[in-house]
Amino acid sequence: MSTNPFPAHAPLAVQTRGDLIESVHFGSLIALKNDGGSLLSRGEPGARMYPRSALKPLIAVAMLRAGLELSTEQLALAAASHSGAEKHQETAAAILANAGLVAQDLRNSTDIPYGPTEREHWLRAGNGPTQLAQNCSGKHAALLATCVQNGWPIETYLHPEHPLTVLIREVVAELTGETITAISTDGCGTEVFGLTLTGMARAFARLVTAAPGTPERQVADAMRSHPEMVAGRGRDVTALMEAVPGLLAKDGFEGIQVIALADGSALALKISDGGDRARMPAAVPALLALGVEPNLLAPFNELPVYGGGHPVGNLRGLPFGS
Repeated sequence: MSTNPFPAHAPLAVQTRGDLIESVHFGSLIALKNDGGSLLSRGEPGARMYPRSALKPLIAVAMLRAGLELSTEQLALAAASHSGAEKHQETAAAILANAGLVAQDLRNSTDIPYGPTEREHWLRAGNGPTQLAQNCSGKHAALLATCVQNGWPIETYLHPEHPLTVLIREVVAELTGETITAISTDGCGTEVFGLTLTGMARAFARLVTAAPGTPERQVADAMRSHPEMVAGRGRDVTALMEAVPGLLAKDGFEGIQVIALADGSALALKISDGGDRARMPAAVPALLALGVEPNLLAPFNELPVYGGGHPVGNLRGLPFGS
């Protein structure tokens, strides 16, 4: 067995400036066909990594299985890394209020809004970090509401032995088809699990292909019906779901992107150094290989590189078969 602690990442995207390659983004990627077989891969998609916020849709499935009842808009926010817009914060507050709770009951970390526009407006208004503004507040509000629904303690809902935490762990293992061997704490305070990109792609495929009305399908349908709640205006995940019919997408900190198409094909990738800018361009070649129409992906295919205020290069994902 190899003792090398570093995954065998491979180039996924390159940035050019003029005639030269200026930067190369390494990472790992897996694309699964709609029968679950591997279509293509790069790097080491079987290496364990933390999916970070890409776990939120799977966590939402666990909450629905525990009896949580939300509107489709609220359910989309429960699976979101939202931008902190007024609508996002109001919806999180409404989830709490419907359960007889208030923002002070939240145990997530405090932050200012994640979206650049939302952050500027928030700071100009003289506001500081709050738990509602933090991008995981929808998930945490839903976690608390699930506890109230089941008569579970709310003060310890983040504890490893809490019934909801245990249930989430079990559901994530089931949906990914993987044994959880590594557990740590995400930025917002919930557990995060060491999983493979292959397992995450498999889980998202299960969400979109589940029977209508099941918790899995409810989460997928809510996110696809309200993509603006999953991220926000100006965010690529929201724009991609709006551009490609039936597509489900969720990003995560440290360069994570997971996507499933309506037919059950799916992909998952991680940018090795955790950088965010290459995440979506790196996904485009795999989406093309999975059959998404090129014209639908044109806005996500490359990021311009400027010199003196003029385009002089671009950041693009590396095509497969090249």
